[in-house]
Amino acid sequence: MSKLKLVINNDNNKRIKELFFIKQELKYILHLYAKMVSNGSWKDYSFSMGSKEVAFNVYQRSSEKPVLRILKNLRPNYNNEKYLIKDRNGNVLQKSGSLIRLINKTSWNKLKLIK
Repeated sequence: MSKLKLVINNDNNKRIKELFFIKQELKYILHLYAKMVSNGSWKDYSFSMGSKEVAFNVYQRSSEKPVLRILKNLRPNYNNEKYLIKDRNGNVLQKSGSLIRLINKTSWNKLKLIK
């Protein structure tokens, strides 16, 4: 009995909690995806995960690289870099601290997809 330990304030559950998009974030992303598919702009999507970010990748055709990436930065340096939109070359098009604001402030129809 002397080898038992009491662990208080275990942080393991807090770290595992947000390793992916939460339900509300996925709802907004998939709503945007459905709108753009019905518009004829986007054709396919995928998810990718890394130790620093989770990405929703958008494809115009069955190509090797995604045309756009909506990223959730798991370790942002600044508050406004939590959510990013990147093009196929990795250039940041938009960034925000809130996914809802990022989706709403981006003019998706004016965003040109380069072949």
